[in-house]
Amino acid sequence: MQQNLEQLSQLLQSVRTEVGKVILGQSEVIDKAIITILIGQHALIEGVPGVAKTLLVRTLAHILGCEFSRIQFTPDLMPADITGTSVFNFQKSEFTLMPGPIFTTFLLGDEINRAPAKTQSALLQAMQERTVTIDRHTYQLSPAFTVFATQNPIEYEGTYPLAEAQKDRFALKITMPCPEREDELNLARRMLGHDSPEVALANGVVQPLLTLERLQESRRTLEQLAIRDEMLGYILDIVRATRTHEAILVGAGPRATQSLLMASRANAALVGHDFVSPDDVRSMVLPVLEHRLILRPEYEVEGLSIAEVLQQILQTVPVPR
Repeated sequence: MQQNLEQLSQLLQSVRTEVGKVILGQSEVIDKAIITILIGQHALIEGVPGVAKTLLVRTLAHILGCEFSRIQFTPDLMPADITGTSVFNFQKSEFTLMPGPIFTTFLLGDEINRAPAKTQSALLQAMQERTVTIDRHTYQLSPAFTVFATQNPIEYEGTYPLAEAQKDRFALKITMPCPEREDELNLARRMLGHDSPEVALANGVVQPLLTLERLQESRRTLEQLAIRDEMLGYILDIVRATRTHEAILVGAGPRATQSLLMASRANAALVGHDFVSPDDVRSMVLPVLEHRLILRPEYEVEGLSIAEVLQQILQTVPVPR
């Protein structure tokens, strides 16, 4: 078992290195994206335009040897534009499925909050069950089907807020900041030459490291990573504390507990641990819980942030020894 976990950690480090050849100065973002894939869940990526959100997902799909599709969400996008539709074939006198972009492995939903709720809901069944129902027929998606949905945090005109049920299906919220000055300078130098990130990805500088079968094997290996009952209780207490904190109107539900558990275990594997530590849990609290919580208006007006509330909770919940 120990050998399998070491091999998993080495593999994840190799994936991190390959992604870093294209995505500069976003090591924490890369780690969270890898964790999302490893636990078989979905992520919401928030960042201003131009920070390489789309390129990140394309790069991960290439490294993992998986199909990639992209949907640009707009107010006039219809559910059938995502799922596909049945078209009557006059030659065969039968209906034929014309699959939509959701029939892929890695799906990038660009600016998901620009589409109305009816269109956003077309993703719910796929994200939860990895199936799509069209004209009463249900079709299976890839077992590695993963949605990365992006949001622009500064432009809200013409957008539709995500429903709480849909936000809860994203295991992590990944905040993608602008790169540091040195990283942005390196990027500018690369753009002047012939090794810009897009060209590097297209020219095969980044090597595929996984197949679908090996990804599934890695997920099974992750299940071998030990987690003590005390650590389970610590995770549960953190989530339950969000439901009683005076500044929080709506706390996290049981799905958040499951996501925090899985993400903490994946983080431990990524850093080379063979057990889950309190540090693994604490590093995942913000990305797992931030998008699930709603502050009370009076505290929001005072300028209190969800990150500050979560920090308060971490200071009050006893850490297991």
